[in-house]
Amino acid sequence: MTVTAGLALQARGVRMEYEDPTSGERLLAIDRIDLDIAEGEFVSIVGPSGCGKSTFAKIINGLLFATEGSIDIAQPEHGRAHAMVFQDSSLFPWYSVLSNVAYGLVCQGVKKKDAQAAAIPFIKMVGLAGFEGKYPYQLSGGMQQRANLARALTVDPEILLMDEPFAALDAQTRELMQAELLRIWNAAKKTVLFITHQIDEAIFLSDRVIVMSARPGRILADLPITLPRPRQLEVKRTPEFVEYTDAIWRMISGELQPEAIPQPVETETGEPVVGA
Repeated sequence: MTVTAGLALQARGVRMEYEDPTSGERLLAIDRIDLDIAEGEFVSIVGPSGCGKSTFAKIINGLLFATEGSIDIAQPEHGRAHAMVFQDSSLFPWYSVLSNVAYGLVCQGVKKKDAQAAAIPFIKMVGLAGFEGKYPYQLSGGMQQRANLARALTVDPEILLMDEPFAALDAQTRELMQAELLRIWNAAKKTVLFITHQIDEAIFLSDRVIVMSARPGRILADLPITLPRPRQLEVKRTPEFVEYTDAIWRMISGELQPEAIPQPVETETGEPVVGA
C-alpha cells in the first residue's frame, strides 16, 4: 500500500497472535489496529500493562511480524524509515559517546570518520557537547538516554519509535527529560511514536494520545491534545491538563466510554479549553 501524502505511517487491521510456550494455547495480543500518523506529529500510546503497546511498536520496527494486517511507512529520500529508542539505553560500554552515536551510520557502510562528523550535531542537539569522549559508565542515566536518542536521530529516520525510554529514570530526571525531548523534537522535526505507561507524560508530550484496551489490545480512543505549544512542565498543574489525565485514566480503568471524553472548544480569545 502506498502511504497517503502527508502521512508518515499507516497501519491497517494489524493483528498479532502468539503461542503460549507453556500451554500451547494461541493468544491474541493486539486486534484490528488502524492508525494514521502525520508527518512531524508526536503521538503517544497508553494503556494497561500487557495491552500490546510495545508489541505494536516492535511490529513497526520489524522486530516482530504481525499475524495479519499491514503497516506502511513513508520512505524518505535519505536516511532510514524508522529507528527505535528502548527503555535500556543499550550503549556499548567499550565505545565512547561519539562512537556509540555514530554506530548506526557505520553499520550502514558510512566511513567511521564521516559517521562521527555526522554524529556531532546530534550530540550537541541532545545537550551532550563536551562529553563526546566519555564512556557510558561515566554518564548518568539521563545522559545515557540522551546519547541513545542522538544515535537514533543520527541515522535520520522518518519515524522515531520510543518504547518507555524514560521508565528507568528517577522521577525528577524523567520530568526534565520530557521537557528536553520536546525541545529536541522541535529542533529535529521528526515524527514520533511514543510508548508509555505514564498518562501525564503522554499528554505533556503529544499532539494525540492513543488509548488502548486491555489484551487483546484495541484502540479505545484517539484523543487530540490541544494544549498550546511550546509547553513547559508547569502546564501539568493546569485544570485543562488534569481533565485530560482524569479522562484517560477513567477510560483505562474501564469507567468511561470513548464518546464521553471532554472535547476541546475555543474560548472568545481562541484559546482551546477542554470540557468548557
